[in-house]
Amino acid sequence: MERLCIGVSGINAVDNPGPGIGVIRSLKEDKDLKIETIGLAYDAMEPGIYMDWLVDKSFVLPYPSSSEEEYIRRLIYLKDRVGLDMIIPTLDAEMPLYIKAASLLEAKGIKTFLPTKEQFDFRGKTKLSQVAEKIGLKMPKTKTIASYQDLMKAIEEIGLPVMVKGVFYKAYRAYTYQEAVGYYRQIVAEWGYPVVVQEVVTGEEMNVIGVGDGLGNDLGLVGIKKLWITSLGKIWTGVTVKNDVLLKAAKKFVQKFNWKGAFELECIVSADDVYLIEINPRFPAWVYFATGVGVNLPAFMVKTAFGLPLKSSRDYSAGKLYVRYTYDIVTDMSVFQNIITKGER
Repeated sequence: MERLCIGVSGINAVDNPGPGIGVIRSLKEDKDLKIETIGLAYDAMEPGIYMDWLVDKSFVLPYPSSSEEEYIRRLIYLKDRVGLDMIIPTLDAEMPLYIKAASLLEAKGIKTFLPTKEQFDFRGKTKLSQVAEKIGLKMPKTKTIASYQDLMKAIEEIGLPVMVKGVFYKAYRAYTYQEAVGYYRQIVAEWGYPVVVQEVVTGEEMNVIGVGDGLGNDLGLVGIKKLWITSLGKIWTGVTVKNDVLLKAAKKFVQKFNWKGAFELECIVSADDVYLIEINPRFPAWVYFATGVGVNLPAFMVKTAFGLPLKSSRDYSAGKLYVRYTYDIVTDMSVFQNIITKGER
């Protein structure tokens, strides 16, 4: 087959890592694909820019919150410059822009594999209880608020501690009224309304990663249990699990909503109860864990997008251990200077 040029964002492999390096590593390890990887960065200090054994070329993009026209113009420049065949966005802030521009990008010869706007919206925190009910999972008590008075009322009804969440991003655990008010103000200042207040449920943190084909079929699913997380809530050590309730819920999610693209279900498992906490509409930072146990979801996504065959078996074994680690790179200052001056490597 011809060499494919795939752009991947989220190459900020720092203490709060994006999923991009895991996606790129997965693509590089599929023996059936010939991939040239393009790192899509937002800052010259993103470590993925300097990982030239994985990331073949890197380009800096304008922030998604800037001009939409400028952003799309930059992507079309990349198409002309390096022959960009497909983009895999991996950051929450990018998703609305890419979903909106999917048809335009497709017309320019740049494929995406994303949910529709309707799919993206219904998995938001304010509608999550409806999704949980349809896929057979429970939900913690949840209130959507738009004022200080609503916050006080929600805390009284739910009881402390509570989770205070932005509708799309950020979540904090508050043990006191003062903490809740502080987090509430912080989220409103950064992300606006509404804000979500949610009951804290205890148990084991289990997640499922998968990809839907948009026709009700999944391209593979992998369930994990978090063993050790960072202060920012990112998994550092985990183990694969086969929780029937969790995996069946993920299958139902894909089937009932015809989900297209990557997703992650974040859940808390307490005895026989499984609580749905969040649905991320993208690959998580631990995406390479699935690849490492034989379910290469980024490669399956690319193959499906280009009509290439998938292997029939996409199963995995329970009890496989995942350990994240840090790594040091020493390179020449000229790489940094080139990114600063030209926006590309």
